[in-house]
Amino acid sequence: MFVRELHLRDFRSWREIDLELRPEPTIFVGRNGFGKTNLLEAVFYLAQLRSHRVSTDAPLVRTGAGTAMVTGTVENQSRELTVQLQINAEGANKASVNGSPARRARDILGILRAVMFAPEDLTLIRGDPADRRRFVDELVAQRGPRFAAARSDYDRVLRQRSALLKTAGAAMRRGGSEADSVISTLDVWDGQLADLGGQVTAARIDVLRELGPHVTGCYASIAPHSRPATLDYRAAAGDEVLPADGTPASVEDIAAILLARLVELRTKEIERGVSLVGPHRDDVDVRLGPEIAKGFASHGESWSLALALRLGSVELIRTEGVEPVIMLDDVFAELDAHRRAQLAAFTESAEQLLITAAVPDDIPATIGGRRVGVGVLEENGHRQSIVTDITVGEDAT
Repeated sequence: MFVRELHLRDFRSWREIDLELRPEPTIFVGRNGFGKTNLLEAVFYLAQLRSHRVSTDAPLVRTGAGTAMVTGTVENQSRELTVQLQINAEGANKASVNGSPARRARDILGILRAVMFAPEDLTLIRGDPADRRRFVDELVAQRGPRFAAARSDYDRVLRQRSALLKTAGAAMRRGGSEADSVISTLDVWDGQLADLGGQVTAARIDVLRELGPHVTGCYASIAPHSRPATLDYRAAAGDEVLPADGTPASVEDIAAILLARLVELRTKEIERGVSLVGPHRDDVDVRLGPEIAKGFASHGESWSLALALRLGSVELIRTEGVEPVIMLDDVFAELDAHRRAQLAAFTESAEQLLITAAVPDDIPATIGGRRVGVGVLEENGHRQSIVTDITVGEDAT
């Protein structure tokens, strides 16, 4: 699988660009702030419908424009699909495939499979649970729109339930019919939250069970003298979701567990005005040996673990018969010589490799392909990114 053509209009710093890509390494070279990462971000958005850098879409639209357009032609085993996304600074985004409008933007998920490794990935080890949940959700979402729909519905129900909890305390104190109405409405939201939460949790556990052995193997190749790396899902609903024998509960069983916990915690949730249980409170324990890596692993071990998570993701997607696009955003400058060599060796088999670097010397000599220079043009006080030159690299001998 590879992106053959990429067209951007009013995306970040790019006013407009038509870029022809090939099934080979392409290295975008330019100073920091010139817009090279924005190109990888656009490809990532085609795969995930979200940025890897910001949580909202408004920053993706170039200053002064109301919408941004991202169009990519994806070739996979001689099948070609052109995906176009209209990203709106305000309002819902729109998508089309081969010129036909999609009913919902998320219907395009799964057309392009891509894995991004960036300096921010250190947060997968050292950051908050939300960073690790997002990592797992990205993997599941690329399998198709079904999970994205369940997750979107879960988030909607969670917002509405949480809003009710914030006002429930006062209503309960007043009593009478108002309190009865709150209890009745909470019962409805609890059922929906549990059902959708069961779907989200089960999908996460399934993908983690498949991913775990790949991460263990990748970490062993990166750090052969370290302790083994493993992944464990930790559910706020309790250990019943994933018993000690590692056998996951069914979607229905997880939903029942969640519902029981919601009933059990209702008084406390009303007092605090927040939803205390559900997949929005879960975490992934990344371990070295028996220890959780966060707050324990060294800086080098944390980098190796983050790299193993991304390389393991590539291996998992490959087991599904798909070769994902691999993107490396200015990471070689962050790695020591050993990890550089390991990463370069792993990506040799990639069908398409997209890399950014501030200077060409950051890239291992074994990586050939094309070098695309990225610069900036300033006109009338406005700044935009431009391609300055394209050269063909040479493999090291």
